[in-house]
Amino acid sequence: MNKQNVFCPECRREVPYRTEEILDKAELRGKEYSFTAHRAYCVECGEEVYVAALEDLRLKALYDSYRIENDIISLEEIQALPDRYNIGKRPLSLLLGWGEQTFSRYYEGDMPTKQYSDILKNIAESPAFYLSLLDKGKNKGITDVAYRKSKAATEELLKQDQTHIRSKIDDVVDYLLFHCRDVTPLTLQKGLYYAQGFYYAFFGSYLFEDTCQAWVHGPAYPKIYGRFKNYCFDPIDRVEEEGPWYLAGEEILLLENIVKHVFCFSGKTLEAFTHTEAPWITARHGLDPDALSKRTISNESIGRYFVSVRDKYKMLTPANIKDYTWDLFGQI
Repeated sequence: MNKQNVFCPECRREVPYRTEEILDKAELRGKEYSFTAHRAYCVECGEEVYVAALEDLRLKALYDSYRIENDIISLEEIQALPDRYNIGKRPLSLLLGWGEQTFSRYYEGDMPTKQYSDILKNIAESPAFYLSLLDKGKNKGITDVAYRKSKAATEELLKQDQTHIRSKIDDVVDYLLFHCRDVTPLTLQKGLYYAQGFYYAFFGSYLFEDTCQAWVHGPAYPKIYGRFKNYCFDPIDRVEEEGPWYLAGEEILLLENIVKHVFCFSGKTLEAFTHTEAPWITARHGLDPDALSKRTISNESIGRYFVSVRDKYKMLTPANIKDYTWDLFGQI
């Protein structure tokens, strides 16, 4: 069967289909959750058709929404742990005093309990915390080779923290502050969110690894908030010297268009934009408008949303970002 065709019960044959993004709802463990999903429709008769891959994505989006609302560690954060600390899934499970396959099940998508999730979050956020667990648990069944490899990787992470090695998001911030004037912390936070989303939409990977949170005033990156929080509502001092920034050509191309077509709006306008978009809305589902929150907006949900924006507006290059931002501006 052609992968672009599916069986339509109405037409009674295989047909091409189109997809449409929707804000969906479903119940999980006795509670209803909202999330972004896609439905497929026959291009000939317009009836809804079943596409297995879209159903798989819908289920994952439901579970992502559950994780966000219940403050459960994301699947992406779990899957990053073995590489981050250079340890296998089974040894990590033993180190934590869990069953041999427990971490592997979480790695494959099973939902951890809140208690286990909190442990994994602490490990993801703190190499020092992980190192203490590693030293305490080295006799829990992991080999000496596994212990030494993981300890070396963790000590390297701690060394990086101590020397404040710059990350990609720092280069992106400095590039933006060099090329833009009168940028407030609010404007910068929203610009980073749009840069992350549109970079994924056009180039298929994330611009930086940092994840943002669904704060009252829109998506925010806690690390960047800490760097500039003393500015409050005032413009951040411009970066006066150009580079060096470790940015590839396509990254600079994207950022040039973020400067032109996103930073032309005020921070409050960009905040209003984000309050109409699925990643922030889904992450804050069930919260009061003024409720403080550290709920994560996963990079995956941002990427998925901006791919749908790219497709809806038939964008071919980052220069087409203006079609979206000016359309939003006309709606608020």
